[in-house]
Amino acid sequence: MQITMSTVSVFCCLRGCLDGFKFNPSVPHLPRENPIQLDTAFMGYEVVIVKGGQRVCGAGAALGNAPLVQSKSYFEVKVQQGGSWSIGLSTRQTDLSLTKGGMDEFSWCLCSDHIIRHNKQELYKINISNGSSGEIAGIQEGDVIGVSFDHIQLKFYVNGTEIDYGVTNVKGTVYPALYVDDGAILDIILDNFNYSPPSGFEKIMLEQSLL
Repeated sequence: MQITMSTVSVFCCLRGCLDGFKFNPSVPHLPRENPIQLDTAFMGYEVVIVKGGQRVCGAGAALGNAPLVQSKSYFEVKVQQGGSWSIGLSTRQTDLSLTKGGMDEFSWCLCSDHIIRHNKQELYKINISNGSSGEIAGIQEGDVIGVSFDHIQLKFYVNGTEIDYGVTNVKGTVYPALYVDDGAILDIILDNFNYSPPSGFEKIMLEQSLL
């Protein structure tokens, strides 16, 4: 039996999601230049998407509204608030109620425990050092995870530094995938990146834009 979030949990999630995001009726609404965002039609029942389709919290998965169809795609995700999260790619066949990515055959993700997973398999555990001391610091709140995909390799980056492992078994039509639980809040960044994409990679484009 599925356990739903309580009213208090939903309120806390919304309060955290909306933190720093203020509504001001005196400011004219400007249309978003980039139509790509998180897709409310493809998210878990306990997921909340706010901030113009850029922020996700709650419990479950949310997919982007556009597939990665161009030859070299790149996007970023900022860890706005810690908790349990996963970032990567999935097809629309993935189970959106899952709170961790890479737990079915349709998703490929880097998780908050620093493990890259696919189909319940641990593919690689990354080491994040804090600079000169070489100690493992881990991915912290405020860090930015980059994701690149060229239909051959899926690669991840932490604050602009490439992780020395590439996932090569990505199949099907894939979308950006963000999974959250335990209070995690993630912001997807689809343009105006914090770090320069790898050479030749660009923001995700709609299919008609490629014609």
